[in-house]
Amino acid sequence: MTPNELLARILAANPIIPVITISKVADAVPLAKALVDGGITALEVTLRTPAAPDAIERIVKEVPEAIVGVGTIRSAGDVAQAVRLGAKFLVSPGTTAGIYRAVAQAKLPFLPGIATASELLVALDQGFDTVKFFPAVPAGGIAAIKALAGPFSQARFCPTGGISEGNFLEWLAVPEIVAVGGSWLAPASAIKASNWREVTAIARRARDAIDGTTRA
Repeated sequence: MTPNELLARILAANPIIPVITISKVADAVPLAKALVDGGITALEVTLRTPAAPDAIERIVKEVPEAIVGVGTIRSAGDVAQAVRLGAKFLVSPGTTAGIYRAVAQAKLPFLPGIATASELLVALDQGFDTVKFFPAVPAGGIAAIKALAGPFSQARFCPTGGISEGNFLEWLAVPEIVAVGGSWLAPASAIKASNWREVTAIARRARDAIDGTTRA
């Protein structure tokens, strides 16, 4: 199975992906378990804090049910670090030639970040037809994705940035959108309070909403 095929499989099973920022390593495992208990297994842990590398490593080792992705990939060095930490997929907010080269060597599923038609052209040229659209709401929202889908009918999108519990189903109703990401699934307030039950409840509500839409 190619990395692109594996990415498609991950997103098909996980149309909502929490975008997680962890400040304390001790929060990593209980947070991941809370999300898995709520029915969400693909997790994007961002490289935004000093605690992130150790947090990612712990989740990989101690929560085997989780499919751990590493986000906020901003350099070839970040790609190499993610591979060492055991990442199963990679996500970037934007993408450079150096990142594309490193990803090709890593042979991991990758969601390259794009916000414009030119960036999408580059992603497609590099062999990636599924991209992260970021920042989704400031970059034009659903209307922008529909506009891009016109000349690029082969493209599929995973938008993040401004998507919430109140509107994520609206985004997922767009045929070209295969998944969405959002921090609402792991809110900072719940993490700070170690309120893992709240995290599980949020995750379960989202999964139930998707399952109800699918059945309908």
